[in-house]
Amino acid sequence: MRTVALGAGADLDGFRRAARALVAQGVAPEGVLFTEGVGLFADEPLPDAPAFALPKSVPPIVADVVRHSDPERYGLLYRLIWRVVHGERALPEVVSDPLIHRLHLMRKSLARDIHKMHAFVRFRQVETPEGERYVAWFEPEHHILESVGPFFRDRFGSLHWSILTPRGTIHWDRERLAYGPPATRADAPDGDAFEAGWRAYYESIFNPARANPGAMRAEMPKKYWKNLPETQSIPAMLQGASARVERMVEQAATVSAKREPTAALAAMHRREPPASLEALNRAIAAYVPPVAFAPRAVLGEGPVGAGIAFVGEQPGDQEEIQGRPFVGPAGQLLMRALNEAGIVREEAYLTNAVKHFKFEARGKRRIHVTPSAGEVRHYRWWLMDELDLVAPRLVVALGATAALALTGRPVAITRSRGPLMLDRGPGFVTVHPSYLLRLPDEAARERAYAAFVGDLKAAQALAAGEAPAAGA
Repeated sequence: MRTVALGAGADLDGFRRAARALVAQGVAPEGVLFTEGVGLFADEPLPDAPAFALPKSVPPIVADVVRHSDPERYGLLYRLIWRVVHGERALPEVVSDPLIHRLHLMRKSLARDIHKMHAFVRFRQVETPEGERYVAWFEPEHHILESVGPFFRDRFGSLHWSILTPRGTIHWDRERLAYGPPATRADAPDGDAFEAGWRAYYESIFNPARANPGAMRAEMPKKYWKNLPETQSIPAMLQGASARVERMVEQAATVSAKREPTAALAAMHRREPPASLEALNRAIAAYVPPVAFAPRAVLGEGPVGAGIAFVGEQPGDQEEIQGRPFVGPAGQLLMRALNEAGIVREEAYLTNAVKHFKFEARGKRRIHVTPSAGEVRHYRWWLMDELDLVAPRLVVALGATAALALTGRPVAITRSRGPLMLDRGPGFVTVHPSYLLRLPDEAARERAYAAFVGDLKAAQALAAGEAPAAGA
């Protein structure tokens, strides 16, 4: 019997080297005993041996199962490799085989453990001489730390944090992800100031009429309860659920007053208008947008009393990063067109109908998403107040979203392009410069750009109280 000692935890490299050497020496699975750590009766280290080809479905199984905590995992994996190397090439696809079935269950157990760690890690704030730090304690079933580390790095990249477990530790210092030795529960903090508020919120949303311990345990297994702050409230809430339901039944039913949308709109009209553009901008900057939007508001830019104001759809990726309107590719094209039309950028007012960047994350990129009509209406009150305070002589709607915000109704740009009466007075409708960037044909882009510059010249003439030049 050959005894092979592998490193503690998930020793993938060590197992690969051992499997190559054992196969080269013709050692059958029945003649091998795998141990973890330095064993007293371990044989001499195996010599290096050349790699051999395996079906492409085998390496992922090996990479997963070595992370399982079952002490038999290495023996099971070597049995798989031995059978495949000796002719059973299709074995990984035979789900009815007892070995493959067991390996499949082990992989499912790993996936569940990773999911639970994603869901049930709770950080607690700790003040250190180096500054603010966040520490969490978790007890995974398997050796999954290197699998979950990148998830927490991406999700909490701006924080300095550590996750402590009995199987090892993960540390992130805002620059580097590192893994360390096991820790004990005493190394982690017991609580922080945030937990009291979190528990109060958790208790406030508890519905005693829907208390279902079985369903609760299915979503949040009881073995994790001891390390989650909110679960400390569960026993008391369940104990008092019946009495709370009885009190709810005994209370007389009440009917809430129907909320009329017209009344809500009238209330918005009656609200105190902002005293200045600065006051309005402070309110916009303090607003927390929905999750689909970037958190930073991009405010309008330009002088109060500008002769002409340009309203776009929403800020883009570069605008949100820099905090200024029209600085991305579409904005640069607009600046070029304004210059050719004879409009001085510093004398115009530039803003957007929607003040936050709505996007969809694709890897590291943020892809623009057009705001819905409801979202445009949500921001419309700010836009109207903004234009009232700036008081331009003419407002130019760049694209359909801006036209919707300025008129309160959908506008077909191709049919309405040119002078158009807006809710607050004279206006002009043209395409958004991003439309020009999306045209696939260079000749078409040049024609569309020339027409866009002509629109800007016509708008400039209207703002100056002149008739547009012929052909403009």
